Amino acid sequence: MDVVLLGPPGAGKGTQAKRLAATFNLLHISTGDLLREEVGKGSELGQQAASYMQKGELVPDDLVAKMLVTRLHSQQGLAGCVFDGYPRTRAQAELLDGLLAELGRRVDVAVYLEVPDDEVVARLGGRRSCPSCGAVYHLRTQPPARDGVCDVCGSQLVVREDDKEEVIRQRLAVYRTHTEPLLELYGGRGVLARVPGQGTPEEVFLRLADAVRGGRER
Repeated sequence: MDVVLLGPPGAGKGTQAKRLAATFNLLHISTGDLLREEVGKGSELGQQAASYMQKGELVPDDLVAKMLVTRLHSQQGLAGCVFDGYPRTRAQAELLDGLLAELGRRVDVAVYLEVPDDEVVARLGGRRSCPSCGAVYHLRTQPPARDGVCDVCGSQLVVREDDKEEVIRQRLAVYRTHTEPLLELYGGRGVLARVPGQGTPEEVFLRLADAVRGGRER
């Protein structure tokens, strides 16, 4: 079984995808993790990817696809995968279709984790980071003992550029632009499930697990 997990930044895809993979005995695939692993190993594909990443450029889809092939043909990958935040564009979705078709497989269910923009802004915008030791806090869920001060080293906490509201909303706008075609694509195939992403992590996971079971039973 192959599952695509979609959702905006801050939706909690990474945590939930790992749990879904463990529950359904599937391979968790995050292209971000995949790129970092290949670069860290210094593999030929990793070196090619690093040449783009070092210049702040996006790694080409065909290069990512070559990395995916290795995972899909691994022993665990042959049993099925949870694709964490991939594909992000229709072109990537078509690439993934081709890779799965070579194995006689397809995307069985695409789950869209729905989180309102204001909630995403609250989740990401509430983060505070320590520029000295790298510790990360959240004003709502994990605040520092002293307002604005790092518990670990006593430095003043800062709001990273990526965590500023205007930047978050811009990222969301870009995400929505690229995601809408995917929702149409998977919706047209009858494999799209929309799952509310608000609530406790356990509540969200139970909804996701039900959606995956429904896809498996189609």
